[in-house]
Amino acid sequence: MSQATAYIFDATDANFQQEVIEKSFDQPVLVDFWADWCAPCKALMPVLEKITEGYQGELLMAKVNCDVEQQVVAMFGVRSLPTVVLFKDGQPVDGFAGAQQESAIRAMLEPHVAEPAPVAADPFEQAQALFAEGHYSEAEAALQGLLSADNSNMAALILYARCLAERNALTEAETVLNAVTGDEHKAALAGAKAQLTFLRQAGDLPDAADLKSRLAQNPQDDEAAYQLAIRQLARQQYEGALDGLLKLFQRNRSYNEGLAHKTLLQVFDLLGNDHPLVTTYRRKLFAALY
Repeated sequence: MSQATAYIFDATDANFQQEVIEKSFDQPVLVDFWADWCAPCKALMPVLEKITEGYQGELLMAKVNCDVEQQVVAMFGVRSLPTVVLFKDGQPVDGFAGAQQESAIRAMLEPHVAEPAPVAADPFEQAQALFAEGHYSEAEAALQGLLSADNSNMAALILYARCLAERNALTEAETVLNAVTGDEHKAALAGAKAQLTFLRQAGDLPDAADLKSRLAQNPQDDEAAYQLAIRQLARQQYEGALDGLLKLFQRNRSYNEGLAHKTLLQVFDLLGNDHPLVTTYRRKLFAALY
């Protein structure tokens, strides 16, 4: 059977009083009466262990091998296996016999066991999630708090700069990015710098509607196609931008000294290698190249 952990242990005739009865005054103890020959016991035990570990110390689990610990078995009149008894304040308060669904076991425990304290979310992961959802001001505020405690967090600095860029504080964003040191976050830094470039370029371009109108009249208008892609990148319309840049590259790979190809690579840096669009368009670009 499985190994003991901080919250799960073997109970014996010799230690039952101390390990189960006395400990149950501090937190409930779930006692699993089992035997090696009992197939339902072996199916139930991992479920009980999973539940116990999930309570993070608010619940303990004692395992009693009924083939060995005969005194405890006789004391509680265990007649069938598996039998599970919950002890609290020195007394058995609930339990069941036979295999049970996890949901039923949790329902039995709920009135007796305090819910584990929620694990505090990592501040940087929170900021990443907020940024991904488009909540840039909230992400910026979270990062300010994080960086005030540790301004050496390069990943947080890069994301903070991207938040600044999204509210058009481009000069301030560039200053922050210039403070990033080391090569550990090289790709993320390149992506953030690409974002700044796209936002700056978009500010000097015609409206997207005008560019679309030009392309409707002349689908071969390479300048309009490129400028529309930049407009889309500034608005985080990445799929449309990637599609437009790829088509421009396929149609005229020498446009402005290979600018479509260079920009595609910048977008890959911006989104990161794990982004599904990057996976798709890297493959398409490779096919176009070779």
